[in-house]
Amino acid sequence: MKKIVFLAATVLLAAAILLTALKKPDDPDKNKTTGENRQTAVKAQPLSGSAEAKEGENAPDFALTNLSGKTIKLSDFKGRTVILNFWASWCPPCKAEMPDMQRFYEKNPNVAVLAVNLTNTETNENAPLDFVKKNGLTFQILFDMDGSVGTLYKTVTIPTTYFINAEGTITRKVIGPMDEKTMAGFVAEMQKGGKGKPE
Repeated sequence: MKKIVFLAATVLLAAAILLTALKKPDDPDKNKTTGENRQTAVKAQPLSGSAEAKEGENAPDFALTNLSGKTIKLSDFKGRTVILNFWASWCPPCKAEMPDMQRFYEKNPNVAVLAVNLTNTETNENAPLDFVKKNGLTFQILFDMDGSVGTLYKTVTIPTTYFINAEGTITRKVIGPMDEKTMAGFVAEMQKGGKGKPE
């Protein structure tokens, strides 16, 4: 009797092992996130409900902290011409552009220059502070600690700059560095009611 029970148990165990071996393994890629849908998964949502910052549309509002620890909103500058620049201290084109932006600002104090540092991309928290001090930047430096404002403005390449008129409308988006003359040309044309083409 014991021999029969043992034999039956052995047969059942062998059958279970066989079924397990024949079972199709899970697709190793089934739970993987591909490069394409990984980007979708981590894409942050715009803070103001706007899907994208586009030319001809109102610039999405945001609030960030400046060098003094004060909270600055884009809407604080409604009624003024604004240059909104996205940068990082490790970015060579940003390094090349910043002295021109400082010279432009010194000659055009009526234009609000807001330089948003993509702090979440910096190698250390002191890097942007050292950069600002080294270059003697005196316009508003804002810190995007989590990258949410960069995402809101769809900033993929830096420097990226938005020219915003007194009504808060984006008149032009520029990807790449600019010199002082180009900035002045864009602003002059924008203030005349144009898109902002350089002279």
